Amino acid sequence: MPRRKDIWRCALVAQSAENIVSNGIDDSAVRWFPEERPFCFMADPFGLRGEDCLHVFVESYDYRTRHGVIERLLFDGRNVLVDRRVSLREPWHLSYPFVFEGEGAIWMLPEAHRSGRLTLYRAHRDLDDWRPECVIDLDCIPVDASILNWQGRWWLFYSSAASKTSKLAHLHVAWAENLCGPWVFHPKNPVRIASDSARPGGKPIVMDGRIMLPVQDCSRTYGGAIRPLWIDLQSEIGILAEAGEPLAIPSSAYPYSHGMHTLTACGPVTLIDCKRIDRSLAGLALDLRRAFGRYAAR
Repeated sequence: MPRRKDIWRCALVAQSAENIVSNGIDDSAVRWFPEERPFCFMADPFGLRGEDCLHVFVESYDYRTRHGVIERLLFDGRNVLVDRRVSLREPWHLSYPFVFEGEGAIWMLPEAHRSGRLTLYRAHRDLDDWRPECVIDLDCIPVDASILNWQGRWWLFYSSAASKTSKLAHLHVAWAENLCGPWVFHPKNPVRIASDSARPGGKPIVMDGRIMLPVQDCSRTYGGAIRPLWIDLQSEIGILAEAGEPLAIPSSAYPYSHGMHTLTACGPVTLIDCKRIDRSLAGLALDLRRAFGRYAAR
């Protein structure tokens, strides 16, 4: 059996995240990004609005090298793609480029657990000049760290890279007064253990006074669906969380209908990604060529 490969495709949805969580994805509002060449994909889309434009940061991945970099796609005021370029590259794999504004700057908190740490990057001259600002020290090496400024504090939601189970099914929480810390992790971490509703999958937002964290349903497959997780931070020692029903994958996603693992709010639009699973002989041939050193690192 050829090794399974998840191939992702991103889309821009002309609906707010609040509307999607309440009413589902309107298929007529979905605009899919162009497909990549075979065995390459873009995933984990996060957006940052500019003046009459939208910057979308994604993981760009090639199964030939199995090394992800962060790319920036520029959409004009009509949501038409007009530019694309590499924005951040490191010796280690990068994904989940969580971009946000705060403390007078623009930041990126990419997934980089293979580096052994969580690094906060700051944008300098432009959105392709990212420089490490600090390392965020937590109770574990995190994956898919997702940040929210709420009630005067920064809150961080993440899973642990300690094991396959913890990556998919454990939710941790930490908080800080300032982005570079010190960060205080929740004394009851992991605060949630559930394969269907724990790993973060997008930008947390506040809806009707409650925190809504998009989380991945990994009960059947990695990134099988997105659920809203409603979080009540009762105090520094208590937390309540209730998972909603999984969001339906839009029919226009076909053949990328095997999962969805990102839901990112960006004002009047929302960014998503969906996947198809490849088990082809062509994929097996690619693995064999890679094993014999036929592909150079990016």
